[in-house]
Amino acid sequence: MAKLYFYHGAMGSSKTANALMTEYNYAERGQKALLAKTNIDTRDGVYKIKSRIGLEKECTLLNVVCEMSDEQLSSYDAIIVDEIQFATSAQIDFLAHIVDDLKVPVICYGLRTDFQLNLFEGSQRLLALADVIQEVKTVCWCGKKAICNARYNKDGIVRAGAQVMLGANDDYIALCRKHFIEGKLYGEDK
Repeated sequence: MAKLYFYHGAMGSSKTANALMTEYNYAERGQKALLAKTNIDTRDGVYKIKSRIGLEKECTLLNVVCEMSDEQLSSYDAIIVDEIQFATSAQIDFLAHIVDDLKVPVICYGLRTDFQLNLFEGSQRLLALADVIQEVKTVCWCGKKAICNARYNKDGIVRAGAQVMLGANDDYIALCRKHFIEGKLYGEDK
């Protein structure tokens, strides 16, 4: 039975690497998976998904997936979407259509919340609709589970600004809730 999956985690939890490995596993078994990402993430090129550890693969864009016919979409064994937090509610509803009406599993990876701990639109809709919701875990510098995506600069944690600012290790760090609230980017020994 096809399901709509939402794998979420803080920055650095290997969501993109997991998406790429999932696509590879389908291909290795002779199955056809469509790899996509949302249109906003152009850091590594418009049609490329790249993980922090260097895994990368060509992909299509979610808006293109949402324009495909049911016949085209039915030809896939799975649809895998990275950076799903940037999706619109309408796009998430379309992914649910792929699962419910076409019987094709859709596997989504992304952030749950932004740097102010607010839900992204795509994540909020997935939390409402997904059949399976699972956290991809990572840790804070203190060793506790990290659930917060702290945006930072040379002055410390940034608490205001636009919801979307593409960045990586030089702009964001995953922290536990305690250290996010305290504004501690690292321990005193650093």
